[in-house]
Amino acid sequence: MKQNFDAAELAKFTDVAHDWWDAGSPSFGALHTINPLRLSWIESITPLSGKRILDVGCGGGILSDSMARKAATNTAGGSVLGIDLGRESLQIAQLHALEANTPSVSYRDISAEALAIESPASFDVVTCMEMLEHVPDPAAIVRAAAALVKPNGWVFFSTINRNLQSFASAIVGAEYVLGLIPRGTHEYAKFIQPAELMRWARNVGLMPQGTRGLGYNPITQRYALNSDTSVNYMIAMQKC
Repeated sequence: MKQNFDAAELAKFTDVAHDWWDAGSPSFGALHTINPLRLSWIESITPLSGKRILDVGCGGGILSDSMARKAATNTAGGSVLGIDLGRESLQIAQLHALEANTPSVSYRDISAEALAIESPASFDVVTCMEMLEHVPDPAAIVRAAAALVKPNGWVFFSTINRNLQSFASAIVGAEYVLGLIPRGTHEYAKFIQPAELMRWARNVGLMPQGTRGLGYNPITQRYALNSDTSVNYMIAMQKC
């Protein structure tokens, strides 16, 4: 199987893996801030309690950890599996789960494509947040997600639109002017337009059901969900 990863992209996160759970770090502070927003949106579409959930490209486990706490609230018991190809990030995620005593979360060093062959139609919910713009073949990740989710299950993606506004905002503004994330985090050519993502999804039986944009106000220094998908956006999809 052709490995769908960019060694240079993995190295970016390996170099700062020790900062994953530092909410004040320039590397991952923004992810800690937006995590409650994206978690609440996911739960507004499908409650996570009691669900079997997969987090693709989990990194240090910020979203995986919070979803696991939601999933485990049901007496039937839910669980979260986080997968990533960054071993250092996974080690941080596993260590945090032990220290925080997070219920029902586990992590594996495996690609989405390989897991799709191993465990097809095994998850009620699949999330893939802030990852598609970092891999050589994002459509392959969409195919894998569709194979991994159960019929009528939900898949959630978040990524960055590709246009002049997103270049100015997500790269020039966020990386060079405001310093919200480290310089060089993103490459404009790898950004994905919503129409492209929806086309890949429909081709593999995932039907888009809703979108949300994510905006940042530099004056109040606050993030908020909105209807503007011109820069950062999320899409909810359901398996036919």
